[in-house]
Amino acid sequence: MKLLPAIDMMDGKAVRLIRGEFDKSTVFGDDPAEMARRWEDCGAEILHLVDLNGSRKGAPQETETIKRIIKAVKIPVELGGGIRSLETAEKMLDLGVSRVIIGTSAAVNPELGETIFRTLGERAVLGVDAKDGKVAVSGWEQTTEETSVEFAVKMQSRGAKRIIYTDISKDGMMTGVNVEATAAMAKALDIPVIASGGVASLEDIKKLIAVEDAGIEGAILGKALYTGAIDLPEALRYCKEA
Repeated sequence: MKLLPAIDMMDGKAVRLIRGEFDKSTVFGDDPAEMARRWEDCGAEILHLVDLNGSRKGAPQETETIKRIIKAVKIPVELGGGIRSLETAEKMLDLGVSRVIIGTSAAVNPELGETIFRTLGERAVLGVDAKDGKVAVSGWEQTTEETSVEFAVKMQSRGAKRIIYTDISKDGMMTGVNVEATAAMAKALDIPVIASGGVASLEDIKKLIAVEDAGIEGAILGKALYTGAIDLPEALRYCKEA
């Protein structure tokens, strides 16, 4: 089980939202690059970056912050938020991002999603954000009529190699990960799934490990890391021993 510390960027700072609501943000650090170094020093093997304003505006807004993070650490980073074209995806990869997360663009234009996944292969990850079981887009401010599982299965057939599945109702709430929905998503697919949203304690990580045979590859850790509810070195040790 891989653990990916999340760094959500907004206006050059590291913040966390509750259920993706922009008016419910908490600043956890003025320097996201320093935060990235902290998680690397704790043993993280990959970082999960999110450009929050980019997700709303449809184009990356935190390019300078991303550059500073990449320069600050030796471990790979993945990036989501505002990547709505192959050109933008390639620009982010050229900056030094290891893989990009494609969500809204694939949901509203599956043909574009297929082009990105076929072109970039393992360097593109499908972001499936679920709100009441339906796919959410545009910074989670809108939903489609398609279920998250239907969307994931469709995009797997169109070339997606890996999925990040987020239950929005759990995100930032510290109420526990939706293990059942994550396992159901993984069982419906032949490609690995990374769980996101609501991972609140080491117990949640243990629950995910118990069903990882369904195809769950890892978990993204957000608010629980920043509040101290999860100790990253301890959690990483547990994953290696489990």
